[in-house]
Amino acid sequence: MNKIEVITAIRMMLSKSNLVTVRESDSNNPSGVDIKVSGEKLVSKLKSLKQLPGSILVKDVGVFKVADCPANLISAGSKKYDRERMQNKVVVITGGAQGFGAGIAEEFFNEGANIIIADLNIEVGRDLVNKLNAKSTANEAYFVQADVSDLSSVENLVAETLAYFGGLDVMISNAGILRAGGLDEMTPETFALMTKVNYAGYFNCAKASAEVMKFQHKYAKTRYFDILQINSKSGLKGSNKNFAYAGGKFGGIGLTQSFALELMPFNIKVNSICPGNFFDGPLWSHPETGLFVQYLNAGKVPGAKNIEEVKKFYENQVPAGRGCSTLDVARAAFYAIEQEYETGQAIPVTGGQNMLH
Repeated sequence: MNKIEVITAIRMMLSKSNLVTVRESDSNNPSGVDIKVSGEKLVSKLKSLKQLPGSILVKDVGVFKVADCPANLISAGSKKYDRERMQNKVVVITGGAQGFGAGIAEEFFNEGANIIIADLNIEVGRDLVNKLNAKSTANEAYFVQADVSDLSSVENLVAETLAYFGGLDVMISNAGILRAGGLDEMTPETFALMTKVNYAGYFNCAKASAEVMKFQHKYAKTRYFDILQINSKSGLKGSNKNFAYAGGKFGGIGLTQSFALELMPFNIKVNSICPGNFFDGPLWSHPETGLFVQYLNAGKVPGAKNIEEVKKFYENQVPAGRGCSTLDVARAAFYAIEQEYETGQAIPVTGGQNMLH
């Protein structure tokens, strides 16, 4: 058994009614270890256990600490979850340091999930992790620097997730970039970059996480796992002078539908969530690079003379009369995870601006 299979076997087979946490130990010192076993006999040993062990040494693989939550890996205590909707699920969020990603991370953490913030921005990502962990709850947040456009970087992200929490229940492929512009403005280099991050990045996340989730299914046939892409309303309807972004998002829904057909036999659900405009986030509101500035400069809103007029133009297009919030998106994600009968869907969260038919 390789390390991935060992870790997933331990976590899945020891997770009865509630998920447990498994963490790879820095030390291979066998002293003080509760169970010592070879890889060949690991599964039969796990089946025979009557109570949760504190640590397991698997010969030629390593030592793994086990607890009912991350807080109890260090010392038994009385720390609790704020809420338990996502209790002890391991959730990776790419592009999780700011914008939608950060908001989703906070909502999931508050519901009891263990969060891996994956982002290129080390400082901002670690600040968010420190903020979440300061709540001193039973669950924990962790930061891993990752570039979704590089498969090896995403594979490292998944490996670090396994080593720290012992599994991967939900992969949220959120990282993305947007460069607005018409055909006469868009350079091949910018188009290629957006495609690499927004389209190929989703493929990288799905590929790396599916491998682990398949191992988990082998040892927990009744559990479900999720791959979620944070798409966009631009994945449901073309976007004027924004074709590079919309094209990648349209393609992402094609990937979602295809991945869903391939992975459902392993209880891996794959869905896209298509938010409307997040006006309060940096993607729209950054004073130098935000979409309000980009759209004003590109003349995308006829007659608009300032950012406020651009914003009002987009607010007026939403029947709900406001932009999308991170809570709106998180609620859609909770739905996609909690239901077990739907996969391959593009779920609109647009305040009525885009309706499926």
